[in-house]
Amino acid sequence: MNIRTRAGFLSILLCLCFSIAASGQQPAASTGKAPIIIIPGLTGSELVNSKTGEHVWFRKGRAKDDDLRLPISPNLARNRDNLVPGDIIRSVQFLKFLPETEIYERLIDALEKRGGYREAKWSTATAKDAEDTFFVFPYDWRRDNVENARLLITRIEAVKRRMGKPDLKFNVVAHSMGGLIARYAAMYGNADLPAGTPRPTWAGARHFGKIFLLGTPNEGSVQAIETLLNGFSYVGGGLNLPFIQNISRFDVFTIPSIYQLLPHDGSLLAYDENLKPIVVDVYDPATWDKYDWTIGQDDDFKKKLSPQEQRNARAYFLAVLSRAKRFQAALDANNSTKVPVEFYLMGADCKDTQNALLLLQDKKGKWETHFKPTGFTAASGEKVTADQLRSLLLAIGDGVVTKRSLAVETGVAASKRPVLPAASEIYQCEDHNRLVTNPEIQDRLFTLLNPAVASK
Repeated sequence: MNIRTRAGFLSILLCLCFSIAASGQQPAASTGKAPIIIIPGLTGSELVNSKTGEHVWFRKGRAKDDDLRLPISPNLARNRDNLVPGDIIRSVQFLKFLPETEIYERLIDALEKRGGYREAKWSTATAKDAEDTFFVFPYDWRRDNVENARLLITRIEAVKRRMGKPDLKFNVVAHSMGGLIARYAAMYGNADLPAGTPRPTWAGARHFGKIFLLGTPNEGSVQAIETLLNGFSYVGGGLNLPFIQNISRFDVFTIPSIYQLLPHDGSLLAYDENLKPIVVDVYDPATWDKYDWTIGQDDDFKKKLSPQEQRNARAYFLAVLSRAKRFQAALDANNSTKVPVEFYLMGADCKDTQNALLLLQDKKGKWETHFKPTGFTAASGEKVTADQLRSLLLAIGDGVVTKRSLAVETGVAASKRPVLPAASEIYQCEDHNRLVTNPEIQDRLFTLLNPAVASK
């Protein structure tokens, strides 16, 4: 994600580099540990063309027969293409002269060598796989998070029947957006978004013991707005290498999950040129029109979208924006200080992380949206420095997700009720994509997963 030059939110979520250093220890003996499910974050699963077998994600260039764009229409459930999830992304290599980038491979390596787990498969698991195992949950990360949460519940119920273990509970290690999927699955089970005022049933809680949320944007992220406006590059940092796949704003426009990462209703912080807070309702389509955010206002709108897509664009946008708001309201609907699942928050509290945006209007009345703390000259002639903006636009976090968002500390929902009562919150000074690499967090993760084993 960039403003033509910045990867920010999604490029780092893309990386998901869980570089857990293997300790070299031998696998532990069987201890009857509860099975684990690993849920990757945004872009953390392969996408494969079901008709040709071609890997569309991740690959260095765009596929000829299919790409990452989904069809667009107001009926979001029907907007499907030929892509299906493959495995989680374990490692990738951008170019031959660049080193291989490990994604989830070392997380898996640590679970096996240090934790004493072995990998089990959903389709072949038997009763013996009900302990000391981990499962990976790849999913189509472009699609609606509710859809993927329901898929997770379906997968769990099927494997429990196969094992003959109806009372089995799984622990979950979820990164970034994967944590939102885990939360919804626990709160609503295999149910679609509730109509009217959401009331959690906790129908899925019987399947889970502990859920670890690693850098999960529980209150959304300003950087999701930036992604919808500017797209992102996979490599990140503003680096666009030849032949490396980049995702344009027209691609992002078709991906419902991105909208579900927007700041939750009432939580967006925005400032004007006088550095005064202004109210911006990110779920009101009129807001997008006012600030020149809508896809139809892009100069390349007619070049990048087919005539049919152009006709459907507005109705699709209204539908996907509305569903994102409802999804977040469902997650924020908890009204109890005690919940039937143990949630553990793991993040960072030391990195500058995007927390707000700046809206400026030029002499012609056109709006500019700024995400970086870059100095400017106000209409009055007063110079505003980068240092003045830094405290407004940035907050502590892991470089991608603020501590505020992970813990749901502020905002409309949090001011009224405990949105996400956590059994424990663990913060270290670490980057988003290296949270599990951090020795302290790694030790706490294994201790909390298996306190009985750790105490021996």
